[in-house]
Amino acid sequence: MEADRLKTMLRDMLLARAFEERAAQEYAEGNIAGFLHLYPGEEAVAVGVLRAAEPSDYVISTYREHVHALVRGIPPGEVMAELFGKRGGCSKGMGGSMHLFDRERRFMGGYAIVGETFPVATGIAYAIAMRDLPEVAICFFGDGAVNQGTFHESLNMAALWKLPVLFVCENNRYQIGTEIHRHSAVTEVYKRACAYQIPSKKVDGMDVLEVHAATLEALEQIRGGNGPQLLECETYRFRGHSMADPGSYRPQVEVKWFETNEDPLKIAIAETVTPYPDEEQIAAVGGDNIQRLRGHLHQEEVLTPDELETMRKAVAEEVEAAVRFAKESPEPDWEDARNALECNRQGEVLI
Repeated sequence: MEADRLKTMLRDMLLARAFEERAAQEYAEGNIAGFLHLYPGEEAVAVGVLRAAEPSDYVISTYREHVHALVRGIPPGEVMAELFGKRGGCSKGMGGSMHLFDRERRFMGGYAIVGETFPVATGIAYAIAMRDLPEVAICFFGDGAVNQGTFHESLNMAALWKLPVLFVCENNRYQIGTEIHRHSAVTEVYKRACAYQIPSKKVDGMDVLEVHAATLEALEQIRGGNGPQLLECETYRFRGHSMADPGSYRPQVEVKWFETNEDPLKIAIAETVTPYPDEEQIAAVGGDNIQRLRGHLHQEEVLTPDELETMRKAVAEEVEAAVRFAKESPEPDWEDARNALECNRQGEVLI
């Protein structure tokens, strides 16, 4: 993969982590009300999938959608302002954390109802197919949604009509608080797609490069007229289901293991920042590997540690600017509420 794309994805993940942790802080300080579902630990899924998509593709997400919105290109200030319920938000303060929307970027919203994304994505994909367009509807959902009737109904229709839709399962194992083997007879979500003859694949959702490669392959198949595809991305959320959930149902040793060994940011940095061992380190490895390590020394460097630190500082400044924008944005008024209520009275149309 070209260096620029690697850097872009790493920056996406750094921004995602910093943004979400700051959102948690603002929630604790009372600046964000209602429910707040955060994404730390799952960044590789949103970044890997959406950096493989085209700007013309439609994105349909769940209530844990802040990072999807950021990667899609919605300015951090607009996302943060929406969390604050301010008029400067991407939904004008009318949606809040669970209902981000951006018509221009074809970000078709986060949905608070479990399993709601399936019929929305299927309907959009049907409209795309009727117009014979090269676009794809990308449908995100969690493992907790796969026992909903809408999952099976939508997959059946999508397969029957060969609709251009990519179903992406963000399997963090615990839905709200129940581990998947306690609520599903089939714990490997990708296997369910075979009932509808939909090609499917399970990937490591903590590795952004693996997710990205699998998405590119799936989208190529869909654009080739071969119907829907399903990806199961095995991932892990470091926080509870929402800010109201301490996550005490999970063994702390399990959480610590994932944070230490499977953090997608650590994995992405390891894949992006090229280490340059000194002569002593090379000698310590042994003769069999010296040639291979020397080969690394001659590779073009992707990102130096100094560049990584510069990137981290830029992300921190961007998040600070987003918070300032949110705090300075005005509150919505009754006129805003009326406009939001009546915006579709002339009939909804596909963008």
